[in-house]
Amino acid sequence: MNKAAILIVEDEIGIANFVIQGLQEEGMILTHCMSGEEALLAINQHKFDLILLDWMILNLSGLEVCKAIRNSENPNQKTPIIFITAKDTIEDTIEGLNAGANDYIKKPFDFNELVARINVYLRNNQENEVLKFGNISINPKTHQTFLEEQLIDLTLKEFQLLYYLFQNKNRICTRKEIIENVWNIHFEYDTSVIDVFINAIRKKLNLKKDDPRLHTIRGVGYISKDV
Repeated sequence: MNKAAILIVEDEIGIANFVIQGLQEEGMILTHCMSGEEALLAINQHKFDLILLDWMILNLSGLEVCKAIRNSENPNQKTPIIFITAKDTIEDTIEGLNAGANDYIKKPFDFNELVARINVYLRNNQENEVLKFGNISINPKTHQTFLEEQLIDLTLKEFQLLYYLFQNKNRICTRKEIIENVWNIHFEYDTSVIDVFINAIRKKLNLKKDDPRLHTIRGVGYISKDV
């Protein structure tokens, strides 16, 4: 499974480090911002699977950041946002949710509860997100792949491989990562089987070898780039 990319916007270093270390141990990729302006810059440049947002931060408040995300047209417009804050009145909670946050957790919080809430939104994202790369679209919920409007008959493993690469777009996926995450093999194994499936996918989707959506990094693995 693709590692979830989480943005944490928190100016209390102790809390930020505690959350970052814990979520990294859960297998997530963390980006940390200290201020509202820094957060908006990161949000406009990168796609995140979930945003953890403190309310009382520098430059812009968490509330202002949340509203800016929801009123923008960047890739994170619909990304789940969880407020983490010491503001604990019912009015604060309502204001945060009305600003566009999906959830609200009050400081001090139990880390296991935070992880559980994060995982709920990550599961929902994975089940519902249709990935589109040019004229190719892939629906993880229905396990369907389309070329333009034509349904392409991929085998289950072909679908899983294509979906894994599309989920990790713009990042080189090594052969070891692919074998572990798509085939669930965690020991020395002949990774040439990946090439067989890649060739089959390319043929079914009419992709040339130099197509950026399914590009070979010789001796390393593969990368998917949008077109």
